[in-house]
Amino acid sequence: MDGPEVRLIPLTGLPEVREGDDVAAQIIAAAKAGPGLEPGDVFVVTQKIVSKAEGRVIALDDVTPSAEAERLAAETEKDPRLVELILSESAGIVRQRGPVLITETKHGFVCANAGIDSSNVGPEGTVCLLPEDPDASCRGIRDAIRTATGADVAVIMSDTFGRPWREGHTNVTIGIAGMLPFVDYVGKKDSFGYELRVSTLCVADELAAAAELVQNKLDGVPVTIVRGYDYPRGEGSSRDLIRPREMDLFR
Repeated sequence: MDGPEVRLIPLTGLPEVREGDDVAAQIIAAAKAGPGLEPGDVFVVTQKIVSKAEGRVIALDDVTPSAEAERLAAETEKDPRLVELILSESAGIVRQRGPVLITETKHGFVCANAGIDSSNVGPEGTVCLLPEDPDASCRGIRDAIRTATGADVAVIMSDTFGRPWREGHTNVTIGIAGMLPFVDYVGKKDSFGYELRVSTLCVADELAAAAELVQNKLDGVPVTIVRGYDYPRGEGSSRDLIRPREMDLFR
């Protein structure tokens, strides 16, 4: 018997997002004009369009660096105004070596530069911060789709992170609504009768990474519809993805 088929559908036709735009309405319109919406669809939405709509785009000229930002900027060879934003968006610095600055964001994510990015944002000297509450943003999009179409869907907000121990970057989940982030195989038996003890897959991250394959950072496709995947239903949170500090062997 063949296994289920999962489709990755790039959602095209979305306009350039600006502060105050209704991202959910734009997604609904683009979906109706293209592949449609089906119950069980997963909408993987890039962080940047949500941040733009929520006014999380900052001009560095409007930032006054502190003495600590000036000191750290000299060590990292970064713009002190950018460092000031990184510090303001962080709960603490995890590692700093040369130009690399890894922080823990106020959300609890561990990533470079508190997730602040300047690509695909706007004029030089403009940067984009992470949404203040990515889960709430995902719930808003999910609820709007459900209200407008009646379709029960899930929404994932993705962003690009580096990974310890491996080169390259991949998209991960920083916000989620309408699904649980994990599939738990613990206690189940494989085809040889072996009982699994530690197999918990983060399917939310797998979907976020897969979605980027049809988005491509240079093609201006900020939303992917994942269709055909039987995701675990429930109300998950990106906080579920953050490993508790007492279980973190590397901090």
